[in-house]
Order: sequence, then structure tokens, then C-alpha cells
Amino acid sequence: MTDTTLPLVALGIAVAVLAIVSALALTRARSAERRIAALTRGEDGGSLERVLSNHLERVISLGLDVDELAKRTAAVEAGGRQSIRRIGLVRYNPFDDVGSDQSFSLALLDDEEDGVIVTSLHTRGQTRIYAKAVVAGKAEATLSEEEEAAVATARDATLGRGALRERADAAEKVRKATRSGERIGA
Repeated sequence: MTDTTLPLVALGIAVAVLAIVSALALTRARSAERRIAALTRGEDGGSLERVLSNHLERVISLGLDVDELAKRTAAVEAGGRQSIRRIGLVRYNPFDDVGSDQSFSLALLDDEEDGVIVTSLHTRGQTRIYAKAVVAGKAEATLSEEEEAAVATARDATLGRGALRERADAAEKVRKATRSGERIGA
């Protein structure tokens, strides 16, 4: 070979290698393009931009819904504070000639301690019912001992539940003792 043919052969080899490298790069670029298109294709073949736009609209809509629910919740809570939620009941027997505790004082209060006390006095010949308004925990008239106890029970919701729980526990103990006695005697 001559001195001039050697650079031409090297140039040809370089062009061939460059063509192969270019073909490989183009193949990889197209493959990467297909993978990116597959990744960015959204729901139902739409664009990722459209999918993100739809999600953003949903987030904004849900934010508005949450704001509306917060307003409704505040209104329900405000109404709830004015509802009768504190109840105190005291049953008693004020007269010796009447059996069992048929008389009672019932305090019905809201969270602001506004409400009413209803008292029923039962005798052999009649039953009388009295009502007294309560504002901010203070009655409009003088309260009897039983009415004060009913208001105290209503004010302390835990005490009211505790008293009911004590009665339920005592009844359960009686039932268990009765069942034990039945088993032992069998």
C-alpha cells in the first residue's frame, strides 16, 4: 500500500465505526423515548400533564369539600352545646305513708348549664309536678336537697355514669352469685 491509501483506509474505518456508533445511539435514543412515553402516558393513554391537571382539580375540589364540612361541623358543635346532654336523676320517698321511691327530681342541662329541673312529688292521693328553670347553673327558685343532688349529678357527667356503672356492677354480682348458687345446688 501506498502512503496515501493508508489514511483513506483509516478514514473509512473511522466512518464505519462512527456510523455503527451513531446507529446504536439512535436505537438507544428511540428505546429511551419509547420508555419515557410509556412512563408519561397517563390514564387512558392521555398525557401526564392532563393526568396531573385532573388530580390537581380533584385536590382543589376536595379542599373545598373539607372547608364545607368544617363549617357544617362547627355549626353542629355549636348546636350540640345547646342540646340537653347532662342529665341527673334522683329518686326518693319524701313521705312515710308512700312505699318505694316514686318521687323524683330530674335535672336536664346543656353544656352551658342552662336547662330545667322537673320534680314530681307522689303521695297516696295525688302526684304534683314542678319545674324550675336553670340558667348558668343557677336555679330561678330555691332548690330542695334532692333537686340540688340532681343538678350536681347532671353537672358531673362522670358521676352520673359512675352511679349507673355501680348499679350495673352490683346487678351483675347478684346474677353471678345466683348462677353460682344454682350450679352448686345442681
